[in-house]
Amino acid sequence: MNMKRTSIFTGVIGGIAVAGSAMAGMNGMSYDMIAGDIAGAYTVRVYAELDGGNRLDAVYGNAEHNMALSYNGGASAYQDALGGATSQSINSAFFPLAPSLEWDSYFTIGALYSDGTPFGNNALQDIGINWSTWDPSGGDLFADNGTFFVTPVDPQGEAIDGRVLVAQFTTFAGSGAYDIHFTAGFQGKDSAGDTWQAGHEVFIGVPAPGAVALLGLAGLAGRRRRRA
Repeated sequence: MNMKRTSIFTGVIGGIAVAGSAMAGMNGMSYDMIAGDIAGAYTVRVYAELDGGNRLDAVYGNAEHNMALSYNGGASAYQDALGGATSQSINSAFFPLAPSLEWDSYFTIGALYSDGTPFGNNALQDIGINWSTWDPSGGDLFADNGTFFVTPVDPQGEAIDGRVLVAQFTTFAGSGAYDIHFTAGFQGKDSAGDTWQAGHEVFIGVPAPGAVALLGLAGLAGRRRRRA
């Protein structure tokens, strides 16, 4: 597998700023752009950026912080027929026979796949979210009374280099200034064991014209990050 990445830092993508309300526990969201193998699409992995000593236990939608995923400018989601809405449906043992499964769009906390990579176990659960509008249909997603979560003792909620993976999106780019808007509530614990909650959002787009083609041929050079 040949994955070429560029991390996107806080700033402006095509005139659209990555936004968020910084609160104790979490600074915002960032994403890494990855050279996937779906023709005409690009893949990003989205992370919660945490304060030191913090962990992430849940991503949720409620009356105060709706969970919403939407596509802009004609952009659309890639949903693999063998995948699902969360990392519990991504069985890496199938990749040799079905390599496109690796680039499915899905949500998670920490673990990349159903086997828990890189934590050795995937304890992710979800409740109250109607995934069918997004997976497999590829449309928008909304929840105001649902969550995907792990328990506070599950290792996959612990940060690696200050952040926790929350989603992978593979997207066919549109014609707008951004392709994806994702917003949600986040909950975790700090180093003292106290619970924190915060609402954040991120706008995701190809950073320059032709970037999808460049990813498919040679990848994007350098490391940048846009942080909420």
